[in-house]
Amino acid sequence: MDERTRTAAPSAEVAKLPATSSGSERADQVVYTWRDEISDAELVVLTESHGGRAEAGWWDRIRPHSLGWVTARLSGEVAGFVNVAWDGGNHAFLLDTKTRGDLQHRGIGIELVRHARDGAARAGCEWLHVDFEAPLRQFYVDACGFVPTAAGLIRLRSS
Repeated sequence: MDERTRTAAPSAEVAKLPATSSGSERADQVVYTWRDEISDAELVVLTESHGGRAEAGWWDRIRPHSLGWVTARLSGEVAGFVNVAWDGGNHAFLLDTKTRGDLQHRGIGIELVRHARDGAARAGCEWLHVDFEAPLRQFYVDACGFVPTAAGLIRLRSS
């Protein structure tokens, strides 16, 4: 186990859920954790909550290869998730950012990315990469602070 793995112990931070679009305050608190337990079944439900394509067993296969992940919970239920993969050195990669369908556009995704960035930095990474489709540009670039770069992509199989 290297130093980066040792520094990636679970940690938690509590944040209030922002006001709803009607302006009324929510007393609910979202708890963000780095490398805390989350089950494959919880991730299937989260993915399906916003119309994503879920695959049972995915998280169980992926987790051992992750530098870390951030889980957001509201009243104990999963509200969001992001995975941080890495190359074993200076580069971390943000993957699978998800916010529960009924909680989107309330800042949870931005906080997930912030915690992922901080977790990767604490682990000694110098760079955090993210790929996204055009409709998510405003989220990743404007809201989360990523800088657009040139990149390349090859499709290996059709969906």
